Amino acid sequence: MIAASTPSAAFDHTKYRPVTPVALTDRQWPSRTVTQAPLWASVDLRDGNQALLEPMTVEQKKLMWKLLVKIGLKEIEVGFPSASQLDFDFVRWLIEEDQVPEGVSIQVLVQAREHLIARTYESLIGARDAVVHVYNSTSTVQRERVFEMDREGIKSIAVEGAQLVKDYAARYPETRWVFQYSPESFTSTEMGYAVEVCEAVMDVWQPTPENRCILNLPATVEVGPANHFADQVEYFIKHLRRRDCAIISLHTHNDRGGAAAAAELGLLAGADRIEGTLLGNGERTGNMDLITLAMNLYSQGIDPQLDLSNPDEIIQVYTECTNLPVHPRHPWVGELVYTAFSGSHQDAIRKCLKKQQPDEPWQVAYLPIDPQDLGRDFQAVIRVNSQSGKGGMAFLLERDHGINLPRWMSLELAPHVQKASEQVSGELSSQQIRDILDASFKRESPLNLKGYRLDRDGAEQLTATLVDEHGEQISLAGEGNGAISAFMDAWQRHTGSTVSVVDYGEHALGEGSDAVAVAFVMLNLDGKRVCGMAEDGDTVSASLKAVLSAVNRGLESNARSEAERAEEAAPVSV
Repeated sequence: MIAASTPSAAFDHTKYRPVTPVALTDRQWPSRTVTQAPLWASVDLRDGNQALLEPMTVEQKKLMWKLLVKIGLKEIEVGFPSASQLDFDFVRWLIEEDQVPEGVSIQVLVQAREHLIARTYESLIGARDAVVHVYNSTSTVQRERVFEMDREGIKSIAVEGAQLVKDYAARYPETRWVFQYSPESFTSTEMGYAVEVCEAVMDVWQPTPENRCILNLPATVEVGPANHFADQVEYFIKHLRRRDCAIISLHTHNDRGGAAAAAELGLLAGADRIEGTLLGNGERTGNMDLITLAMNLYSQGIDPQLDLSNPDEIIQVYTECTNLPVHPRHPWVGELVYTAFSGSHQDAIRKCLKKQQPDEPWQVAYLPIDPQDLGRDFQAVIRVNSQSGKGGMAFLLERDHGINLPRWMSLELAPHVQKASEQVSGELSSQQIRDILDASFKRESPLNLKGYRLDRDGAEQLTATLVDEHGEQISLAGEGNGAISAFMDAWQRHTGSTVSVVDYGEHALGEGSDAVAVAFVMLNLDGKRVCGMAEDGDTVSASLKAVLSAVNRGLESNARSEAERAEEAAPVSV
């Protein structure tokens, strides 16, 4: 018999205290429903960036900025320019190179100290719209153990900071200023005192319903359950004078794993605005994930006012800029979140999909949304319950042809092999499977690689010559971290389309000097996933040909779709 374990003396729950309930006797948020998207504010380039082991380079910041603008964010916190020369220079680049579109506001963070505020405004000279975000800590533990000040002392820091922010803004009347204040560690601050400090700041700024300030309530550390945070937000709003003069913003962290839930309940409690990061990057366990909350709303029939239809592009930029992986089970956009391995789940999904009508609400078991909304193929959802079929197929290719398929390529090939096996009465040979692989994923038309040149001078610089189906030559040029990255850059420059690598694999066929390289690639081409493969004696050439094969398959699919639409639109002869 195994004896029951006893808790370690070091693992002592009695040294912790539960949060103090909020004195809210008539809470309204439980009976409310969110009906519209909040104002969104990204803090990827500030809060997210400062949490990285290796902060973003200037080029990575520019790449992240372009993505944030592309998906539709209107307020973006771009840094802490008074604390970092890199942040200062990045803000200047945004303004001087006119990189901020009309309708988008840059936001900067600053502590309530005059020399830092002066430096912050210096970075913003010439900005069209800007949010100046000033903060100071207000919690009991910060007051007593960090600053060793009483309530009045902490409040005076907030008031003096607010006055400095207002005074310096007056020196630059050409900019449309919005002031934002955060009582840092709001969740550990006495609620009445949090209201008192924020109202003191409002007394300085004198906002109006037409020119509101932002009061940002940060769960700097998530100290209690999501319902407790909702109570705090509702209490704050109920007791705030001139509520109509303030935008109530939330900035939740994920220490307890509830950042998205706390933000969503905070919206029920009356908040207007949400700060967060893509995929939840941030200090400790991270910030509130903008994608998770936006997709939560989307799944309830609410327009999130953000374009998240191409998560592969978001993930590619995110990983390139942060050097962080995305978990395959990440809510909504993880690689495996719409994949059913269970046979009963597969059967239920298959039956529901057959009955799902295009003009009715989505009703498919195990799938809260249509995966195609996020560019996901249904082949990734329903993996046919014949594991031995896929396993045997991969085994024969490896044993007889030396082809070691990546798992994702095996899953792409499986439906083609299954279709062929259903058309013949008998077993498919390894050569037949190899022929199906080549016929399904090798394409040398309409575009073929004639040659390339790769120069390594810092970044990889690629020039490539393609030949189309008419024999015309096309020259491409681009740069990147490697040959494929440079080719992606060259293709996007030439066509203007959006393309990114979702997955890639290669290996040698055979040994010695006569060995041939085989390459497999999965691209996201304008929001659709498409695979290709190629073989060549040169590894780089095999990689580029595999990419072109996928591109050709994408072009072929587009042409087929256009032909089908034209046929459907053609008049019917009677």
